[in-house]
Amino acid sequence: MDLSLTETQTMLKNSAREFLDREAPRALIKEMDESDSGFSPELWSQMSDMGWVGLALPEKYGGGDGNLTDVGVLFEELGYACVSSPLHSSVLMAGLAILEAGSEEQKQNLLPSIANGSRILAFAVTEPEYGWTPDYVNLKADQSGDNYILNGTKLFVPDAQIADQIIVLARTAPGEEKGLTMFLVDGNANGLSRRVLPGWTGDKQCELNFNNVEIPSSSILGQVNGGWAPFASVLDKATAVICAYMVGGMQKLYEMSNEYSVNRIHFGVPISTFQRVQDYIIDILNQTESARWTTYEALWKLDEGRNDSGESVSMAKAVASQGYPLSAQDAHHVHAGTGADMAYGMYLYTKKSKNLHSYLGDASHHKSRIAQLLNL
Repeated sequence: MDLSLTETQTMLKNSAREFLDREAPRALIKEMDESDSGFSPELWSQMSDMGWVGLALPEKYGGGDGNLTDVGVLFEELGYACVSSPLHSSVLMAGLAILEAGSEEQKQNLLPSIANGSRILAFAVTEPEYGWTPDYVNLKADQSGDNYILNGTKLFVPDAQIADQIIVLARTAPGEEKGLTMFLVDGNANGLSRRVLPGWTGDKQCELNFNNVEIPSSSILGQVNGGWAPFASVLDKATAVICAYMVGGMQKLYEMSNEYSVNRIHFGVPISTFQRVQDYIIDILNQTESARWTTYEALWKLDEGRNDSGESVSMAKAVASQGYPLSAQDAHHVHAGTGADMAYGMYLYTKKSKNLHSYLGDASHHKSRIAQLLNL
């Protein structure tokens, strides 16, 4: 197992760092954080021109044919810059779901426009009783002739406020895994209301209410009552990639804290000479490296098609879900009052760490999954 980056991946990492340093300064990140949409259409267009949006999709559908490690390298740099965009929702969740379960006609119709960024999708999974296992999905889809009627609520759906279409995981039969189906719903469908949830985390997560939303059976992705298996495959890939984003944020917190401790003078010496400050910074570094190597092991196993990739994905997310918020907390200890200064910008990473802690499953969820996969 070789987890070192290839020459191409190193070039991608360096070019992404240079581009984001230039085109996504802290002022723009703060502006996106405070805006209603939560992202910059101009930056999104530039990311598309760079080939980033379609990187995870096959070349035959207009994508870049990158593997998951390639995508992870890119997302680590996006996390380092704390960039919010619909890339994960639209491509890593929705795009890969279409690739996994969609018909050839659906792939041809949808994936090229997803790959070039002109079509943005969201993926609605979680509900008021929050969870990432099939028993938490209860939004109903009842058949009516050749159509289906959706009723219920989805909560904490990222990027739904800007989505042209939304993939909805809904219940079409009793049971757990076998009763779930994926539907492609227009963002402006009759009976669908979208509301950005208030909150401190900055990421625009939405509440979606479905009131007799009628859609044709041609909107089904994959098989009726067979939606969970392809979604579970997508979920592992999307989870590993979001871990890479979290690693990037942790790396930035480490660098900010280390630099600040060297330059901050107290009692006539840099605070980096204080044992407790050193402890905090070392803890951030340990959390970062633990998350980094578990993440890239998971990405490698997914790329190799290993049967034990699920355990590694959950290990990576458990480590990152614990490590990112703890790193943010340690960074605030190092910075003291400076860390709370909005102009300084460290709060952006703190907010992101809180939001991503539970997204795609928190540490407790993934530890339980590891035990289940290992038959413990």
